[in-house]
Amino acid sequence: MNYLADARPTTLTELGRMRADGEKIVMLTAYDASFASVEERCGVDVILVGDSLGNVIQGHGSTLPVTMEHMVYHTECTARGMQRAFLIADLPFGSFQKSPEQALHNAARLLAAGAQMVKLEGGEVMAETVRFLVERGVPVCAHIGLTPQSVHQLGGYKVQGRTEDSVERLKREARALEQAGAALLVLEMVTRGVATDITAATIDMATIGIGAGPETHGQVLVLHDLIGVFPGKRPRFAKDFVGGTRTVEQAIRAYVDDVKAARFPAPEHCY
Repeated sequence: MNYLADARPTTLTELGRMRADGEKIVMLTAYDASFASVEERCGVDVILVGDSLGNVIQGHGSTLPVTMEHMVYHTECTARGMQRAFLIADLPFGSFQKSPEQALHNAARLLAAGAQMVKLEGGEVMAETVRFLVERGVPVCAHIGLTPQSVHQLGGYKVQGRTEDSVERLKREARALEQAGAALLVLEMVTRGVATDITAATIDMATIGIGAGPETHGQVLVLHDLIGVFPGKRPRFAKDFVGGTRTVEQAIRAYVDDVKAARFPAPEHCY
């Protein structure tokens, strides 16, 4: 199926409709025009220019070295390859934490580069910044749970939501971010039960899981994890979609089909 046959752009309103109708939202990272073109041809709804490029493109051990210049460049490259999908770009570490005004300045740079929404990491402490951006016309995707920009503070890449205090904190953060106006919320490496509860409690905000179970409104993966091109060990929450296929395009289509049909993530991909 060629999803570009109906080339109407995917909008935030359309993502809200999908959430309301129970249609799973498929998100996948891309960092250049070529992969962006392939992904939306395969039916990916949302393309994320993630600061994960620090790991999979630049070869760093974390996302912390990624700069605004890197994000602007890769957002511009990715946007040029797109016709239909919705484009989100990450605000990298140090580009939004200082003040809401700093966040607005750098969000504007990403929107000018072609993004339709910005993503930022952090819980309640970022609610004021989210509200500031949304009130000034910048759509925001929030991100809680395992937040890679805080990997040193978290003590490593650890599953979140395994203690009573952690569960209550995650639920509190989700409420605060939705009340501040976040339209999407990425839940990363959060226990399935917590992600299910947060998803059930949202009113308008759509939840996007990565290692957070199948009950979220959608799923996101890093492209390189999906196609098996990455250094080190494949994360538990990722699946080998290349097995049994002959091309990258077939692997991406398999991911889209499995998310839409709620076959992915399976129990073995959850915590």
